[in-house]
Amino acid sequence: MRHVECSMPKAARRFVSSLAALALAACVSVLTTALPSAQSAAGRSASTQTPAANAAARKPVPRAANGKPDLSGVWIANGAIRLMEGDAAADAIRQADIASGRKPLPPPEPPPYKPAAEKQRQEYLARRGVDDPMARCLLTGVPRISARPLPFRIVQLPTEVLILYEIHHAFRIIPTDGRPHPEDIEPSYLGDSIARWDGDTLVVDVVGFNTNTWLAGVGTVHSEKLRVTERYTRDSYDTIRYDVTMEDPEVFTKPWNTHELFRLRPNERIREYECIESNEDLQRFEKLLQNESSLKRE
Repeated sequence: MRHVECSMPKAARRFVSSLAALALAACVSVLTTALPSAQSAAGRSASTQTPAANAAARKPVPRAANGKPDLSGVWIANGAIRLMEGDAAADAIRQADIASGRKPLPPPEPPPYKPAAEKQRQEYLARRGVDDPMARCLLTGVPRISARPLPFRIVQLPTEVLILYEIHHAFRIIPTDGRPHPEDIEPSYLGDSIARWDGDTLVVDVVGFNTNTWLAGVGTVHSEKLRVTERYTRDSYDTIRYDVTMEDPEVFTKPWNTHELFRLRPNERIREYECIESNEDLQRFEKLLQNESSLKRE
């Protein structure tokens, strides 16, 4: 995943990444949502964030009044732990997973693009990711926004679920009362979401996207016919399994599945994030684009 470099108030600084990190990420597989190494975020403390795995394992999954798992809490993608809290915290979590018998997530699938869309993706890769919409601080779409290395908060209410993302000040209001998608959907970055429960899994149906986002890495384009199905399963006290199916008859030959694990961060809070302030990567990109021959791979 590519990040933009943003400077923010000291109390709210999260992470930085350089153009070099972006270029490197463009050279590797875009099939996973794992994060590249970068500087540790200011204001994070591994000692306070590293979960007490054994204690959490003994806690049951909390449940709402209707008996469904309560997804409420502050969460972060598993791949962000190493970036946010360091190697020791990430390794401790990995060892706890092994000790508890947690099965690894399914291996990543290659994006099943039709020839024209795959050609477009390769062109973006050849340009080393400088066209990434995130580099211009545009709102990250679904499902990519959930894998960004910043926390998000889920608030589960009787008839809707709210997701408050630190990134981009983004939010989603997801009805769970059985209503359909509205008839007057306007294409947007996050689309329109409705949800239902399938046993203990919250299934979210998302449609109505614009084409200004990438799905899971450099050049992972889509059309306005994209449909995303998200499945949130709180499989332990401190984890949510996140399974995603993306369908787009305009660019895919078949559905594309991705998987992530979210970790509960009980001592974390959502802070202010302002991407556009001192976006140094954007300045670098504009200079590079003045001489596009510098983008070509040897």
